[in-house]
Amino acid sequence: MKVHRLAALTVIIVILAFPALAQQPAPTLTPEQALQKYRDSKAPTLRDDFGELGRYRDANAALPASPGAESRVVFFGDSITDGWKLDEYFPGKPYLNRGISGQTTPQMLVRFRQDVVELHPRAVVILAGTNDIAGNTGPMRLEDIEADYASMAEIARANNIKVIYSSVLPVHNYTPRSINMFAGRSPEKILALNAWLKNYCAASTGGVSNCLYLDYFSAMVDDKGLLKKDLAEDGLHPNAVGYRIMGPLAETAIQKVLLEAR
Repeated sequence: MKVHRLAALTVIIVILAFPALAQQPAPTLTPEQALQKYRDSKAPTLRDDFGELGRYRDANAALPASPGAESRVVFFGDSITDGWKLDEYFPGKPYLNRGISGQTTPQMLVRFRQDVVELHPRAVVILAGTNDIAGNTGPMRLEDIEADYASMAEIARANNIKVIYSSVLPVHNYTPRSINMFAGRSPEKILALNAWLKNYCAASTGGVSNCLYLDYFSAMVDDKGLLKKDLAEDGLHPNAVGYRIMGPLAETAIQKVLLEAR
C-alpha cells in the first residue's frame, strides 16, 4: 500500500513540475551562435540553389515577354525589399518585387539575369550589402562586396537598364530584439559601403553614367549614427513608418532616371 502511495506521489510531483519546466525561458544565443544557427538552417538551400533561382521562376514566366510602354521597375534585394509591400506604397505602379530574405550580393549576382535583365525593366532599385557585412553566406571583404555591386551595374548597363543603388540602411541596438542584428553589422562598414556606392554612382563611365545613388541612410539615421529607434523594432527591418520614409525617396529617384532615359 505504501508503495502505491509513493508511486502516486511521484506522478503528482512530476505532473506539477511540467508547467514549471515549460515556463523556463529559452537560452539566449550569442550573436555568433545566432548567425551559425541561421547559416545551418540555410545550408540545404545554399547547396542546392545558391542564388535561389526557384523563388521567382514561376512569377517571372507569367509576366509578358515585353512590358510594352509601361515603365517597369524591379526592386531587387534582401529581406528589406522582400518585406516591402510595393502595391501599398506605390499603388498602380508597374513595380516588381524581387527581394529574397537573407541574401547577400553574390547570391543576387547569380540571379541578376533571371530576376532583373530578362524582365526588361527600365530601371532596377538595388538594396543590398547588410547581409554581406553580417556574414550570412560567409565572411566578406568590403572589396568583394563592392566588386559584386559593380558587376550588377555593368550587366545592367550592357542591357540599357538604369541602376538606382540604395544606401545600406543604418542599424540600431535599442531593443532586446535588435542586439544580434546590430552585433554583426558594423556601422563603420555600413558607412564605408555607402561612401563607395555614392562615389561609384557619381563617377561617369565613358562620359555616361547609368547609376543613381539613393540615400535612405541620411533620412533614417539618428544623432548617434544609428537607425532611429521608431523605424524598426528589430533594429534592421523597417516597419511601416520606415517604409513611409523610403517610399517617396525611391519614387523621386525612379522618376529622375526614367526621365533621363527618354
